[in-house]
Amino acid sequence: MSVSEKRVAQEFEPKIIAFLCNWCSYVGADLAGTSRIQYPPNIRVIRVMCSGSVDPLYILKPILEGADGVLIAGCHSGDCHYLNGNYKARRRVAMVKTMLEQFGIPGDRIWFSFISASEGRVFADTVRRMVTRLKELGPNSMKAQWEI
Repeated sequence: MSVSEKRVAQEFEPKIIAFLCNWCSYVGADLAGTSRIQYPPNIRVIRVMCSGSVDPLYILKPILEGADGVLIAGCHSGDCHYLNGNYKARRRVAMVKTMLEQFGIPGDRIWFSFISASEGRVFADTVRRMVTRLKELGPNSMKAQWEI
């Protein structure tokens, strides 16, 4: 690795798009904030009514447009306000990860997590772990494809 590549790697801060379910994960993220639990500011939250409403294209589009990672978080097993939306989301994430890996994009750029309304610390820990892993992976290669 050249000196300039090392400098870029040290300065690299991943950009993460997060789809959080309204009833559990979003409230967990809010709890992390109101409890002043520190976590990296690399995340941009999109509030959805249910993690099951996140279409696979909503996961692919940020990655193809250069985001470094996507997090989908929903209610714990058996707690979904829409009965089985969290299971649908988990299956969709697994499918999208497999598809991305076939195109040479690491599946670790897409994360799924069960986070309840009372788990602000779990939300913060998930973001911290995701940022650490994305720093190891480096910038999304798709970002360079779109820069002119």
